[in-house]
Amino acid sequence: MTDHILIERPETAPYVQVIRFNRPEKKNAITRAMYQTMTDALRAAGETSDIRVTAFLGSEGCFSAGNDLADFLAFATSGSMGREVLDFLGALATAKKPVVSGVDGLAIGIGATIHLHCDLTIASDRSLFKTPFVDLALVPEAASSLIAPRLMGHQRAFALLALGEGFSAAEAKDAGLIWKVTTPEALEAETMSLAAMLAAKPPEALRIARNLMRGSTEHVLARIDEEARYFAAQLKSAEARAAFEAFMKR
Repeated sequence: MTDHILIERPETAPYVQVIRFNRPEKKNAITRAMYQTMTDALRAAGETSDIRVTAFLGSEGCFSAGNDLADFLAFATSGSMGREVLDFLGALATAKKPVVSGVDGLAIGIGATIHLHCDLTIASDRSLFKTPFVDLALVPEAASSLIAPRLMGHQRAFALLALGEGFSAAEAKDAGLIWKVTTPEALEAETMSLAAMLAAKPPEALRIARNLMRGSTEHVLARIDEEARYFAAQLKSAEARAAFEAFMKR
């Protein structure tokens, strides 16, 4: 467990579990321990009848800046993404119950691609979605190379995942990455209201409807694994070392 991830059960939202990033001093950069805590929470929700919806939230002005840089450097040394990361992506892609998210501010790397697996996402109008994978000589992850082109078309997906273009909240909504834009002040209340609305619906009917819309996860899981192999290979490459060194000198 880590206090950099808070698992909450708000009294005002029965049947809702909140996974909250709680490392604002590091822009909610995600460590291996944080991934493990989130994986455990997602798996518990799938097996617990009194949890019907999971909601991801960040802190004021930042959802998440993505992977922790120290862990990235450790991954580069080991040549692996780390089992905790892959376990989390698998748990997220196969979550048995609805997942919603509320984004205020920065949503970088996995902080952006996580929403491709959410059923509904609300973002504040000051949010920024950006995936600088290629800039770090890496490749997309979280099956984003599969889901994003299907969702938003090749060119917009290429701009996000390869060019590294940042999407504003309005652009993310237009691309289908998020559902709704609101103000920073209203974000958490609207996200929790949305989660509570879903949790109040007949759970079996909601489960069936969601599964029909999402379809099989087989291809998603296969793409997560394929991306991970390329990611691990790139981590050991000379161009990745050079990119990380340049990043550290900024």
